[in-house]
Amino acid sequence: MKRLFPIFALTVLASCAGLPSDRIISGGKVAGNVTVLVGTESPEGFPGMTLRSVAFVNNGGTPINVDAIETSFIELDSPDVWTFQPTSSGERKDWAFPVKDGFSQRNYLGMNDSDYGGGIPMVCLWSPGKNISVGLAEPVLRLASMPVTRKGGRTRACIRQDFDTPLVLAPGDTLCAYRQFVMQSSGDFFNPLREFTQYMQKEYGFQPPVSPEDAFEPVWCAWGYERQFTVDEVIGTLPKVVELGFKWVDVDDGYQICEGDWEANDRIGPDGMRRLTDAIHDAGLRAKLWWAPLAADPGSSLANGHPELLLVQKDGSHEDISWWDSWYLSPVNKGTMDYTLALVDRFLVDWNFDGFKLDGQHLNMSAPDYNPASGLSYPQEACERFPEFFKGISERAAADKPGSIVQVCPCGCAVNFFWLPYINQSVASDPTSSAQIRMKRRAYAAMCPDLAYYADHVELSDGGLDFPSQIGVGGIIGTKFTWPEPNPHATENGGSLLTPEKEQLLRKWVPIYKEKMLSRGEYLNLYDFGFFRPEAHVISKDGAMYYAFYAESWDGAPIELRGLDKDRSYTVTEYAADEPRTYTIDGTDPVITPSFTGSYLIEVK
Repeated sequence: MKRLFPIFALTVLASCAGLPSDRIISGGKVAGNVTVLVGTESPEGFPGMTLRSVAFVNNGGTPINVDAIETSFIELDSPDVWTFQPTSSGERKDWAFPVKDGFSQRNYLGMNDSDYGGGIPMVCLWSPGKNISVGLAEPVLRLASMPVTRKGGRTRACIRQDFDTPLVLAPGDTLCAYRQFVMQSSGDFFNPLREFTQYMQKEYGFQPPVSPEDAFEPVWCAWGYERQFTVDEVIGTLPKVVELGFKWVDVDDGYQICEGDWEANDRIGPDGMRRLTDAIHDAGLRAKLWWAPLAADPGSSLANGHPELLLVQKDGSHEDISWWDSWYLSPVNKGTMDYTLALVDRFLVDWNFDGFKLDGQHLNMSAPDYNPASGLSYPQEACERFPEFFKGISERAAADKPGSIVQVCPCGCAVNFFWLPYINQSVASDPTSSAQIRMKRRAYAAMCPDLAYYADHVELSDGGLDFPSQIGVGGIIGTKFTWPEPNPHATENGGSLLTPEKEQLLRKWVPIYKEKMLSRGEYLNLYDFGFFRPEAHVISKDGAMYYAFYAESWDGAPIELRGLDKDRSYTVTEYAADEPRTYTIDGTDPVITPSFTGSYLIEVK
């Protein structure tokens, strides 16, 4: 923490209009005898952003025990405030939501549960007339918090750095905070998130990924058969997968001996995985393999034979991955990387898969690593260098099989911003609602406009059949049906059987997806995610505008179609209706008055 940043313009900070100033917390109180030095800079090309460097000087005669520092306070004094808080915990909360009085959320960027942590290092507050954000302007993910509170109609946020053991600041010593920013913007979280990403690209070389064409094809996942699947069950489903128009087959959890020992188990057989990919390729499909890297079961030969690869926490224990009852491997241990790259070769070359579904909330972040065998300069280095693990996988996959897909599914987590350059397919990552599918798409579009977004199995949407929430926002359609029989071992969704009713829906929606391919279009920021109703999303593609509106019900109240040319007239087509209807509107008055339940999707050109 005692790191000196460039100080651009030193000033002594004073509190303004009741907003707390940058401060040291000691013994639960604001420390006195402290001078706060603040350097500010307005980076060229980012007019709404102010970079801040904050330093604290102990001007007293006695040491200060520093429990925490709080910096860069922002505030909205408004009766109605929405917020974007993209951090992770086992509660799998929404990233964007309205805040009520009494609200408080820590938004720690480290581990909030044993296997949930990480996120995007900024929070945003907005009302109908104002938008303000605060975040970290660091080259790696730092273990800081971004607490948001609301009391008495005032919503506040700041950056907070806590010290597990109080840091002693001796008289005359200086303590520097992480570099941070405050940003004024407009609308919802989209603009500040886009501007933050562009700043990180210019300042630190962050590269938003660009997905290959194959990454946008519709997906059938074998998870409907769950962990007891057989090779013959998956192969037997392929004719229906082809008939319904899917192009990717995701082979899911259950082929391995255990987490850590990634050889095929006895049920699959020594030649089962290659027999599976051969059948998938013979059917004209591509094959993606589920894999939970960085996980090793306590009973695995890997964990028992190579304990030097395991992450060790401060108390000497191993970090737990709850879903699989596994332990973390150290993410930046050279042995871990060598072992992982050998697996990439096995999966893509020997087994002949075409890409990966890397799965698990543990893939978003790890705890600091105290294992001496990892060779780290300090334990937190494991967290800061965590994305290097995915960089290694991405580079080896591209070398083994150019164009291969690397999807990371950090189940329920707000994505770790810093590993985004090393994937080429994002995912809704086990959404708890259709609203999360749509909200996550908006966030990914702000950060990585050319990154394919897989909307996950439709079975995870509201009612398990909300195809409009996948397609209308530019997501890739997906499903995990079983056919011709239900999964006899199923623990959810009645075995995911492809019923006649569900098949009829797939025969409607898959052709719509493939004809429009909105996932390949440009997602436009034309409506406020929080305050515009109905919820609205817009995709521009091939000279047409595709609007998607969502509401529990809409009774014909007017809706403005934004982004149209005033000098033109337009044809509106309800392309998702069972009997598509068309009508015309004038660009000088682009207002429609539909009545709908759930969703309303239109093409305007």
